[in-house]
Amino acid sequence: MARARSAKQPPDRGVLSKAAARRRISELRQVIEHHNYRYYALDDPEVSDAAYDRLVRELRELEEQFPEYITPDSPTQRVGAPPAQAFAAVRHGQPMLSLANAFDEDELRAWARRVQGALEAQTIAYVCELKIDGAAVNLTYEDGRFTRGATRGDGVQGEDVTPNLRTIKSIPLRLTGSRLPSLLEVRGEVHLSVAAFRAINTEREAQAQPLFANPRNAASGSLRQLDPRVTASRPLDLFVYGVGAVEGLELRTHEAALRWLGERGFKTNPHTRLCTSLDEVLTYVREWVERRAGLPYETDGVVVKVNDVRQQAELGSTSQAPRWAIAYKFPAEQAVTQVKDIKVYVGRTGALTPVAELEPVRVSGVTVTSATLHNADEVRRKDVRIGDTVVVQRAGEVIPEVVRVLTEHRTGGERAFTMPATCPACGTKVVRPQGEAVTRCINASCPAQVLGRLIHFCSRGAMNIDRVGPKLLMQLLDRSLIKNPADLYRLRREQLIDLERMAEKSAQNVLDSIAQSKRTTLARLVYALGIRHVGAHVAELLAAHFGRVEALMAADFEEIRDVQGIGTTIAESVALFFRQSQNARLVRELLALGVRPAAPARTQAGPLAGKQVVITGTLSRFTRSQAEQLVRDRGGSVGSGVSRKTHFVVAGQDPGSKLEKAKKLKVRTLSEAEFISLLGP
Repeated sequence: MARARSAKQPPDRGVLSKAAARRRISELRQVIEHHNYRYYALDDPEVSDAAYDRLVRELRELEEQFPEYITPDSPTQRVGAPPAQAFAAVRHGQPMLSLANAFDEDELRAWARRVQGALEAQTIAYVCELKIDGAAVNLTYEDGRFTRGATRGDGVQGEDVTPNLRTIKSIPLRLTGSRLPSLLEVRGEVHLSVAAFRAINTEREAQAQPLFANPRNAASGSLRQLDPRVTASRPLDLFVYGVGAVEGLELRTHEAALRWLGERGFKTNPHTRLCTSLDEVLTYVREWVERRAGLPYETDGVVVKVNDVRQQAELGSTSQAPRWAIAYKFPAEQAVTQVKDIKVYVGRTGALTPVAELEPVRVSGVTVTSATLHNADEVRRKDVRIGDTVVVQRAGEVIPEVVRVLTEHRTGGERAFTMPATCPACGTKVVRPQGEAVTRCINASCPAQVLGRLIHFCSRGAMNIDRVGPKLLMQLLDRSLIKNPADLYRLRREQLIDLERMAEKSAQNVLDSIAQSKRTTLARLVYALGIRHVGAHVAELLAAHFGRVEALMAADFEEIRDVQGIGTTIAESVALFFRQSQNARLVRELLALGVRPAAPARTQAGPLAGKQVVITGTLSRFTRSQAEQLVRDRGGSVGSGVSRKTHFVVAGQDPGSKLEKAKKLKVRTLSEAEFISLLGP
């Protein structure tokens, strides 16, 4: 059908009426999007490049003649947005969680045992997908039209890169098919082929520009160009791997979701496989350990997901990662080099980390000059000495580490390493708490810790003070102008203009940036405080539960532990942080200096105010996401698992083990009809 339409002779555009032009424009768009799908998603074109170009040229000419019919989802609008000044923040409808990692088959088996134990006697199928090494994105469609695209960011919110994503031709601007959901988030991985990456670097080298380290960095850098025309000049591609928030659509399995996405015009990875047992999963993993070198794009592992969506809901998630999925990382590429020195670095939490300074060596496409040795016990266990020849790898393809020492290369001139007795940054005697492997500096005023905490406080995901970077912070510390984050809000212009490379205008820009950060959210402030184990997502959970920073500061361990998604370790860390007088004093100073953390918007009253609800099984009147939103709209919270703090369990058709657990704990269960009645009008 598409060929017949594309072969049709275009009407005489000189005499086209508006109605005829609108019909022809609509027809051309459908035909061009069809051919885009055949070419970019299926790699199976139906027409020649010349024929395709004629269709696009005709559409562009018609839109120039009738500009009132130009729409954002037209194929001609993939390039052409003006350069952006900056990227706006976008909150994802559903968090884009990280994945837990398995680095060998034993760890993969252990994960599968945990899944089977949680689901008890249920039969479990898995979907295995290649883990594409690129940049994760979230695409939002409303009534089938692409309206917004964002980077993953911190998982809770990312950056709006919609104009850049429109340039990627494997991303459909309109979905095909009928009965499309009113809202759909599609998750995918933007990537570059190895050949495209090499071509880009060859061009950059010819122009004396810095080279990209690897295809992942090149894809991410291309996606975050302020000028979409730069993005369009690079052959980015996309594989989709799942959905996020959705309204008006229910998919019972992950396999069905991928099939549905493919039918709607998305490009899914052809090597995805349904496995009915762990043995089949392991066969898939072993197969791709051997075959991955033959792929045209880079992949660093296999993602294994429980297929059944109902079982995924039963397993739930931690604050960081879903329990129903795991990433098996391929064995890392290794290289041999020499340890020039071992230095100790102090982090913002006071942890002392020995780091091997290496002769530069290429590993997995990146030049490595240093590698972590983790702690003193690890140095001793591996017997790493200064001057040793060692094998290094990028753990999980990211963090360089020393794997082992090639003792046969020793000459006798190597020197043993010992952890210093005092902090290399401040000279304070270091301690190693009983039962811990990490040596720490406990001096809260240690310059290394202070600098690290200040950098974190000002970072984009925290208070977002974009004009205050590490170099400026180092100057402020060296001049004793600041000692803690609160001092930033006391700075005056005359103090700043004396600093290196600081004129009156730039000094005012710094002060304006600091002043703007006073209007923030409670979650950002909590994250900015640098509490151990509290990332951006945990900060969101705490902010949503307590609403005010004063309430969080006053909460005891039990209150914090009872927050949905917060475990014992996090609760202990948060409670301990606010029990320390200097930390509580810092928060009070920030508030006194005008920092106003806004509480997350939530319903204060309603039939479910203060109640935690767990939903299990399939509901006939609502999708799972719709039912969960109804709970939140009426003041309640949604739990992922049943516990003694659960108030209600809503049981639909085919409920899982949560219903049995509710009965054992004597938690009240509701039918769908009772749930609707409880919701009220």
